[in-house]
Amino acid sequence: MAYRQENIKPYDSQQDKTEQVTRMFDNIAHSYDRLNHTLSLGIDRWWRHHAINQLKAYQPQQLLDIATGTGDFALLAYKLLQPAHIFGADISEGMMEIGRKKVAEAGLSDKITFQNEDCCKGMSFASDSMDAITIAFGARNFAHLDDGLKEMCRVLKLGKPLILLELSVPVHFPMKQLFWIYAHVVMPTIGRLISHDESAYTYLPSSMEAFPQAEIVSQSLKKAGFSEVHFERLTFGICTLFKAIK
Repeated sequence: MAYRQENIKPYDSQQDKTEQVTRMFDNIAHSYDRLNHTLSLGIDRWWRHHAINQLKAYQPQQLLDIATGTGDFALLAYKLLQPAHIFGADISEGMMEIGRKKVAEAGLSDKITFQNEDCCKGMSFASDSMDAITIAFGARNFAHLDDGLKEMCRVLKLGKPLILLELSVPVHFPMKQLFWIYAHVVMPTIGRLISHDESAYTYLPSSMEAFPQAEIVSQSLKKAGFSEVHFERLTFGICTLFKAIK
């Protein structure tokens, strides 16, 4: 299945989406954490806690964090879950380099490691090797969403959970209209001032609006091989949490 966000790219160039997204995150890596918290008014911290809490009952020992970026989600997951090991996977070395520094400062370099992996093209992890997989705010950047979902299902053990957290567009009045103003006026302005990359924070709202609604993503997860899928809209629909069991 083709999804609209797969054709939304950060830059006007001949590079494919994966190359452009990698370039974008390398460009904004230095300001990414600050922008995340600023643009979400700090609410993203609660979203992350809520997502990771879904895994406590499973007590995962081997956890894979896809689109790990600068490692914030992986660090919080280690704090809350204390797994044996967390593998952080991303396509941006610029983002992961910041993550490695944060992990080293926390004294967790033996517990959280990073490696360059493209979920849509196949990862180096063995099939049925992970106790849990997380992906926060990364699925909309996939060049091929269905391939990425299938690959996550492949490396996950039977009966274990995928937690997918993604920004979404509210569907009800007045939040839908207020969010449009915020996404198209406030977000690009703040993003441009802090990151100095105008395209990145024009791309963000565009990719959010093009990303399929929760009901469609749920069906895509089932087609990818997950047997049980639930979703929860958070903060008036600005974010959606998916829990899928292989």
